[in-house]
Amino acid sequence: MTAHPYLLRPDEGDAHWFLGSLVTVKATGAQTAGRLTVVEFVNPPGFAPPLHRHQREDEMFYVLAGTARFHCAGETLDAGPGDFVLLPVGVPHTFRVGADEPLRVLQITTPAGFEQFAAEAGVPALERRLPDPQPLDPAALGHAAARNGIELLGPPPAP
Repeated sequence: MTAHPYLLRPDEGDAHWFLGSLVTVKATGAQTAGRLTVVEFVNPPGFAPPLHRHQREDEMFYVLAGTARFHCAGETLDAGPGDFVLLPVGVPHTFRVGADEPLRVLQITTPAGFEQFAAEAGVPALERRLPDPQPLDPAALGHAAARNGIELLGPPPAP
């Protein structure tokens, strides 16, 4: 594969509603020879994903706006704009977005593949504004997670 440079503007990239959040794909495995995926997440205030672990990828977050409390390996990591969080492969983790404003982050996973999970478990975002217009199907989420090397371990952290 020969890589080609490209530019995506702020509202460009394939977008999906995924777990009540807007996910906009900026770089895919197809564009990076499988090395990484980059997506922009906009999570609503108070959002929290289930406790989970990635069996294939390291997951990293660079916070652009808002705040979140990450839980990983028995540690609590409070992150805000400009902060970077690394969640290692195989380690259970979750987070909760602060109550006052949405969280906007660049999420980087290496190797690539997360974009496939977001597309499979989500729905195309025809409108790019919160909140998610689609209800969550827990069984479908669990099946998509298992097919994409993500193990769901428990509920989100309490507020």
